[in-house]
Amino acid sequence: MANGGPVEHGYPHLDTVRAAVTALYRRLSYDTVQTFDTSVPPADVAFCDTDDLHLGAQRVARELVRHFRLPDARMIVGFKDIPHAANVELTAGPEYFIELNDRFRTHRRDIGAALAHEVMHVYLHRLDLSFASTRENEILTDTATTYLGAGWLLLDAYREHGEASQKLGYLTPEEFGYVLAKRSLVFHEDPSVWFTSPQAYTAYQKGMVRARQDEEQPPLTGAGWAGRRRYARDRRHAPAAPPAQPGAPYAFTPDSGGRLRVSFPCPTCHQRIRVPVRGRVRARCSLCRTVLECDT
Repeated sequence: MANGGPVEHGYPHLDTVRAAVTALYRRLSYDTVQTFDTSVPPADVAFCDTDDLHLGAQRVARELVRHFRLPDARMIVGFKDIPHAANVELTAGPEYFIELNDRFRTHRRDIGAALAHEVMHVYLHRLDLSFASTRENEILTDTATTYLGAGWLLLDAYREHGEASQKLGYLTPEEFGYVLAKRSLVFHEDPSVWFTSPQAYTAYQKGMVRARQDEEQPPLTGAGWAGRRRYARDRRHAPAAPPAQPGAPYAFTPDSGGRLRVSFPCPTCHQRIRVPVRGRVRARCSLCRTVLECDT
């Protein structure tokens, strides 16, 4: 939780974010991801100053449990002087104890954002889905919360007023915007109408630009002129070229018969797809079922 301090910007965790989206599709399946086509509506997690603090927090927690389809999970929410925004005790359940920072006693509009992250910890714990390090695991949690329909709350908690600033979560505002944009492109949902923070709207717009760039990389037909020209040059030199560096937009390799193939990340789920180099090709991602038009 950045509270008055500097807020990190840009896309420093983008590789981990993309790996998290791939992991979600692999663990949940395309069909399960599709059941999260509707985000948590603002009315269900609204929290005003006149609401009872503890009853209101329990109500919001129940709505998030319902959204993430954890019917046999009960969240018990308390407030405590802790260094982080929130913490959850991951046990076998069905009861889970969530501690919220005492700051939320007077900043109740952001309780839903903090609870969304913690309830997602429970969801991932039950899925037995995690990454190696603590920081990568937190990025996975933020990404999953956002991609499955509750992360707009976390981005909306990002605000800057003069020298004062606030941000929840481990992703940068632009990375939250990127994941929201990826979700929007899949489900055709516009979360920007729910933002109360103008900075959140700006971050979402920047994230959408970055998300659109994923659809404009060769060998996809949506690639621009410069990208197509670079791809054609790399294809000519492919047999003698060194292996592509990790994170490269595409890589050429021969198949068992010596014929050239190109691999590239799916712009939706980032699983790598491998197709023959033979001109116009239509490919279908086996993980997220996206149909891709390619010019190889």
